[in-house]
Amino acid sequence: MVNLTVPPPEENTLLIIAGPTAVGKTSVSIAVASYFGCSIISADSRQFFKELKIGAAAPTPEQLAQVKHHFVGNLSLADDYNVSRYEQEVLSLLPILFQEKRLVVLTGGSGLYIKAVCEGIDELPDADPAIRESLFRKFEEDGLPGLRAMLQKSDPDYYRVVDLANPNRIIRALEVCLATGKPYSGFRKQEPAKRNFRIIKIGLDLPRELLHLNINTRVDQMMAEGLEQEVRSLYPQRQLNSLNTVGYKELFDYFEGKCSRQEAIEKIKTNTRRYARRQLTWFHKDKEISWCKPEAREVISLAEHLLKQKGQVNQTI
Repeated sequence: MVNLTVPPPEENTLLIIAGPTAVGKTSVSIAVASYFGCSIISADSRQFFKELKIGAAAPTPEQLAQVKHHFVGNLSLADDYNVSRYEQEVLSLLPILFQEKRLVVLTGGSGLYIKAVCEGIDELPDADPAIRESLFRKFEEDGLPGLRAMLQKSDPDYYRVVDLANPNRIIRALEVCLATGKPYSGFRKQEPAKRNFRIIKIGLDLPRELLHLNINTRVDQMMAEGLEQEVRSLYPQRQLNSLNTVGYKELFDYFEGKCSRQEAIEKIKTNTRRYARRQLTWFHKDKEISWCKPEAREVISLAEHLLKQKGQVNQTI
């Protein structure tokens, strides 16, 4: 329910609510948006795909009915989409939403997508399908070590800063190197883009033991809700990059006889915990994030406090 006593911010403000998977971002963001009477933009790259409901922990129809959501179920798995398009589409939508309310909530755990909206993304050449296919084939044959060796030779500067456990980032960098003959690092922006709205960032976190418990419980709940059936229905499309993600690839292995059903479930839990650690590592590097427990009242109180502070428009934070 909207709190009519809450004064609107003096300037257009994007309120970021970030954090690791299973920390409670969806319910907290809905409570915050309901309190301020604003809409929500998703920054969860898996929730963009309408086919990924259970495994992506997408908001339920009941949750979607509580607050207007954007970028949830707006794509199909076969759609060609990237973080640059997301940045452009969000920046086109925000002026419309700011006409309705000076505050908009953007929430999710995809750090690169949040960074793109806040700071801009590199203007890179379009991917060459043939090059991409050859790189994915090399990944299948040689694994990550082969890709890392290629990147270290082609672009040692980017090799030193990239997440070497993320094959998609490495492949994208190699695509640019091979397509242009220039290092990927040469295309990366040195200065963040200017934005004509204020940005406030709140991070949600829990003690490790509790977060791990949440993850394990969520995986069990997903299986009970029909995750196996959802993944089985997508098995014919398993080669799509959008399905090379936690919760799907482990069950694909089970379907192909590479592991037992219980082993697949345990792998989902393990890989989800690892993913959460990577998310937290990313977000903790951002010193502009104010951290809070994932409790609606505390997040609302912190948001009100930050909104009262003087902030500068047209400045990236």
